[in-house]
Amino acid sequence: MGRENTRKVKIGGCVIGGGSPIAIQSMCNTKTEDVAATVAQIHRLEKAGCEIVRVTVPTAEAALAVKAIKKEISIPLVADIHFDYRMAIAAMENGADKIRINPGNIGGADRLKAVVDEAKARQIPIRVGVNSGSLEKELVEKYGGVCAQGLVESALAQVKRIEDMGYDRLVISIKSSDVMMCVKAHELIARQTDYPLHVGITEAGTLYSGNIKSSIGLGIILNQGIGDTIRVSLTGDPVEEIKSAKLILRTLKLREGGIEVVSCPTCGRTQIDLISLANQVETMAAEFDFLEGVKVAVMGCVVNGPGEAKEADVGIAGGRGEGLLIRHGEIVRKIPEEGLLDGLREELCRLAKERACG
Repeated sequence: MGRENTRKVKIGGCVIGGGSPIAIQSMCNTKTEDVAATVAQIHRLEKAGCEIVRVTVPTAEAALAVKAIKKEISIPLVADIHFDYRMAIAAMENGADKIRINPGNIGGADRLKAVVDEAKARQIPIRVGVNSGSLEKELVEKYGGVCAQGLVESALAQVKRIEDMGYDRLVISIKSSDVMMCVKAHELIARQTDYPLHVGITEAGTLYSGNIKSSIGLGIILNQGIGDTIRVSLTGDPVEEIKSAKLILRTLKLREGGIEVVSCPTCGRTQIDLISLANQVETMAAEFDFLEGVKVAVMGCVVNGPGEAKEADVGIAGGRGEGLLIRHGEIVRKIPEEGLLDGLREELCRLAKERACG
């Protein structure tokens, strides 16, 4: 089931499914009970481009904090629940826009029904989350281990439990830290349901390994037309998850806009500290993310740099003690090495003014 044909589900002010833009999610790593710290982190996530945010709700105090947090943020808030069905109910009572549960660990049928009844009364979506680390013992035995087929069977069985209780405002997530297992599971489930899918590689790792695993896994899945909302799970600052998710979507041409920075890998001809310069340019360019479709090139050689950067809107190429400012492959002027970053910033400002006036 391609994303164009999945059901639409409204989460606060955000709609996923049915061909809606793929929404970017993240999860706070603050203590939810610490309202000030959680709100501050969500504000940073909002600024980075986060469209849905999740917080853990393990205690009554955390559930109560949901109400205070909601008052200070502008994106939908999802409550992540494990084991204690009462926290799911409390989170909804305090304004959660969506809850994430694993029906298999929430308790017996009566407890699951209490959660579903509350969600139904308030029309709050439920994300049914299943991952490879919590696959039911009987399915592990049936398939001889954790596998994609087991994940799909588990998820669909849990969905049916909720459907049988008369509710279908659902989102499904089936995650694994095994990238190719995760890919296979999404390929299988997309053929068997029209519920929107939350896609991600769980426990992907640090900024380095997590980005590689997530890019490969999400890239394969999304490129097949599968997936309605994504989270890049990284061990670190959740703002990095948003940056990575945006770049993955832009690379796949699933999201327009934003500024793109390309840079050469350097070679023996490089005569400036291009690695440091490229990192500075990437940080600075984020200020101009409103310049839709603009490409910025950072090249290390004044010999080939202009030609290699001809597809970029603006770029710089370094030489010994000085560099070149380039627009569409044409040299604009020479700049001392220490002024290359400022020169590029001025050119981006000029481009922004031209677009505003044009």
